[in-house]
Amino acid sequence: MFSLNVPAPGRVKRLAAEFHPRLASFERVRERHSLVCKRFESEEYDRLSERARRALDGTTPIEARVTTIELFEEPVRGPGPVVYLAVASPGLVAIHERLVDAFGAITGLEGDEYVPHVTLARGGSVDRAEALRARTVDSIEWTISELSFYDATHDERAGTLSLPVSY
Repeated sequence: MFSLNVPAPGRVKRLAAEFHPRLASFERVRERHSLVCKRFESEEYDRLSERARRALDGTTPIEARVTTIELFEEPVRGPGPVVYLAVASPGLVAIHERLVDAFGAITGLEGDEYVPHVTLARGGSVDRAEALRARTVDSIEWTISELSFYDATHDERAGTLSLPVSY
């Protein structure tokens, strides 16, 4: 399985690291931080990357902003709650929608249900997650100029897609 991700900039990684001690009571703490743009089920990488490039032809760099800490109390997959940094980015949502049009949506996770975010931790107390959500975070803004394909089978980056995309 592959996904197309937004690499988290250093400022977002540092913010996530600041919360690391407060996440110790969760079952899984995310050590690597990125933002999923689109998941792909069972597609050969060369074909997938070519189709994605065609779908995103003409896409230019977009803006994104970390706004708050939020949670999915009962996530579609895996243990909850999921604590995450919420990301506001109309441009990223537009990219996601173009990819959903080209590849289809994964039920419950994509399409209208898509929520741009950077996961911090999952599987713990809802009360602890709510306490984290009550914390304020400084807004972090950045420009997304590259997306990366991630190969979950081999746990590695498979390639990149630079914005602007020209096919």
